[in-house]
Amino acid sequence: MANHNKIANRRLRSAYLTTTISISLVLLIVGIIGFLGLNAEKLSNYVKENIGLTVYIKDETKQADINKLQKMLDAKPYVKSTELITKEQAAEILQKDLGEDFISFLGSNPLSASINVHFYADYAQLDSLSAIEKNLQSYAQVKEVVYQKDLVSLIDNNVRKISIILLIFGGLLFLTSYTLINNTIRLSVYSQRFIIRTMKLVGATKGFIRTPFLAKSMTMGFASSLLSISILFVMIYMLRNEFNGLVDFNDLKLLGILFIGIIIFGIIISFLATYFAINKYLRIKEQELYY
Repeated sequence: MANHNKIANRRLRSAYLTTTISISLVLLIVGIIGFLGLNAEKLSNYVKENIGLTVYIKDETKQADINKLQKMLDAKPYVKSTELITKEQAAEILQKDLGEDFISFLGSNPLSASINVHFYADYAQLDSLSAIEKNLQSYAQVKEVVYQKDLVSLIDNNVRKISIILLIFGGLLFLTSYTLINNTIRLSVYSQRFIIRTMKLVGATKGFIRTPFLAKSMTMGFASSLLSISILFVMIYMLRNEFNGLVDFNDLKLLGILFIGIIIFGIIISFLATYFAINKYLRIKEQELYY
């Protein structure tokens, strides 16, 4: 009898461990999607703010006037940053790209000085850039204003599509994660169906029978959440240098919201799945216990 109890307890501990690990893996996937979702706006802003326009300066413009134009652009509320590329710097860049000295061949430097302008995300849109382009072309120093209109339009459309896709994917993932966790816990409860039946036969109330199972499932949900958070934190820490600036790894408030959300999700899902599984075996007939 003692050996039988030891084997039963060992199997029970193994079932709890397997359930905890299974829930942790599901919560880890939920956490990754949640992290991407919370950073979606930052990702969108990062892409938009790396789109800019190039202001080409007339060749006869004096350096003082070019500097004046750059300072004026820096003062604009919609400009995030500017970068001045002189004629000499433009020639060096093109020589590196071509791999040959084209100035010696042509006899002079045909390139113009330019100012690369990057905007804040709210202004990096087609209508705003069109208005800014017209305004810049009115300046005496400006020869030409160039930016990729098709790319700006494409990014605007894709950002909306990605947001919708991420929302739909998040909803599907929620349903999938609930189903996986629910099935895992149902299997765990199934292995204890005879214990539930015995407790019911000796007169235990439904609430009394549910309590230890629900407490155990909430503990498993909490433990699974901590395990998934630990793995997610390690992943974020390892990737922080690769995606620095693209994804916000240093926002403690954001990470706190994500981690607390994972804990709450893990506990609630485990509780609900166990509650419905227990109710099934509280209503089941004795002959159905063997199927």
